[in-house]
Amino acid sequence: MTNIDGVVRMLKKEQDRLTKDLRGIGAALAAFGQRTRTRRMSAAGRARIAAAQRARWAKVRVKPGKQNVITMPKKRTLSAAARKRIAVAQRARWAKVKAAKKTAKA
Repeated sequence: MTNIDGVVRMLKKEQDRLTKDLRGIGAALAAFGQRTRTRRMSAAGRARIAAAQRARWAKVRVKPGKQNVITMPKKRTLSAAARKRIAVAQRARWAKVKAAKKTAKA
């Protein structure tokens, strides 16, 4: 039994040492965690941002009775003839590339 008591005492000492080390590591982490600074903005800066946002909202609410509808520009489409010209030019480009590859292999 005395041998087991010695082992238990040794394990308790090791546990105490590890607990002490973990507290030290926790304190170090807490110290580093407090070093992070948050950005501060001056009152004048906040006022400028607020004024700009109010101006943007004023543009949206031009008249209370009338809704401000934003129209999207229509998509432009190519004519069939233009698409054919582009396709012919692209085929010519690819033919040139393939011809260059053939001559490079030979």
